[in-house]
Amino acid sequence: MELDYEWLGPLMFAGALVLLSFGYPVAFALGGVAILFGLLGISLGVFDPIFLTAMPQRIFGIMANYTLLAIPYFIFLGSMLEKSGIAENLLETMGILLGRLRGGLALAVVAVGALLAATTGVVAATVVAMGLISLPIMLRYGYDKRLATGVIAASGTLGQIIPPSVVLVVLGDQLGVSVGDLFIGSVIPGLMMAGAFAIHVVVVAFLKPEIAPALPEDVRAAAGKNLGKRVVQVMIPPLLLILLVLGSIFFGIATPTEAGAVGCLGAMILAGFNRQLSWRSLWQVCDVTLRITSMVIFILIGSTAFSLVFRGLNGDRFMFDVLTNLPGGEIGFLFVSMLVVFILGFFIDFFEIAFIVVPLFVPVAQKLGLNLIWYGVVLGANLQTSFLTPPFGFALFYLRGVAPREVTTGDIYRGVVPFIILQLLVLLAIIVFPGIVSFLPSLIR
Repeated sequence: MELDYEWLGPLMFAGALVLLSFGYPVAFALGGVAILFGLLGISLGVFDPIFLTAMPQRIFGIMANYTLLAIPYFIFLGSMLEKSGIAENLLETMGILLGRLRGGLALAVVAVGALLAATTGVVAATVVAMGLISLPIMLRYGYDKRLATGVIAASGTLGQIIPPSVVLVVLGDQLGVSVGDLFIGSVIPGLMMAGAFAIHVVVVAFLKPEIAPALPEDVRAAAGKNLGKRVVQVMIPPLLLILLVLGSIFFGIATPTEAGAVGCLGAMILAGFNRQLSWRSLWQVCDVTLRITSMVIFILIGSTAFSLVFRGLNGDRFMFDVLTNLPGGEIGFLFVSMLVVFILGFFIDFFEIAFIVVPLFVPVAQKLGLNLIWYGVVLGANLQTSFLTPPFGFALFYLRGVAPREVTTGDIYRGVVPFIILQLLVLLAIIVFPGIVSFLPSLIR
């Protein structure tokens, strides 16, 4: 009986991961495992059903969580900007500006990926838009398939770490820290990530100019008419939106939730100026927002049931004892927690990681005296890799869905490998030099 009591919690955790790896819907996998192991624990006399009475209160707590209200706002913002044509205009203009350079189109993709990340924070919208617009052009002008697909997928994931980011909103809620502080702390790491991608493109284009050529002179000349006017019209609106959303958060004028609401209004105004705002487009954006938000809430409810039963089986105490007694103290805990998140990213989505695994790490991080803002940014940078790592990286699926037929899945998988390595190097820099995260929050506060 004692053996069952000790191992039921870890077995429950493993069972949930197995179901998720087989592709079961996350919310139902977590809820189903919770019910199964709850009944098993009751039958063995090691689980007190009183834990389940807290479930209704937990669900109402989720519904009343003001921080989580930012999620539908930022999803709406990203979807509306996708409809407004802002990504298409940005890519075309940046491509013309940088096209005279070797690797200029790839650099334009990195720059636009960073700008879209700072306005939308939604990976799917960014990857799909850049895959549809820039990938055919890059292939037409002789870019290597692996470089082209790798830079598009990687740049699309910048929305995970550059604020406003849905990932950081979820992590802020799970860690119990200010989302605004997480946003401020992630600015420099996000810019470092974009800078690392850009440097990689420049180096590759210098060493192998044939795989990242400049645009032909006649194409640049034909496309460059009225370039100054076009730059102003295309660059100013998203920069104003970035200032409106992030500036209001950074300077304490608005909370992330309030800034998200203002950003939604700004995105609708931009769509109106681009003549893309209609009842049909508004309905489509609201439909996307409702679907994704409902998915997140159901995952939260499933993870709440899972955590209640897991705690009732003393699984949280087991994991706490294991993680706090790792050799190496803080370094050992950081290594194991980052390795777990990275490996899980190969198989499951960042929402699942944030709702299942992160709550197990938080008490240990608090006991070890880690700065939770810094730890949240480190987790966010690590979770960014989950969108790129084969075989189940979501950015790879998004790009595969819009890529031309001549681009194979193998091209995409091989193309992202250098960018995964770059992400891990930036992650290592953030861990070794915590000041990268703490500098801006200390300066602004």
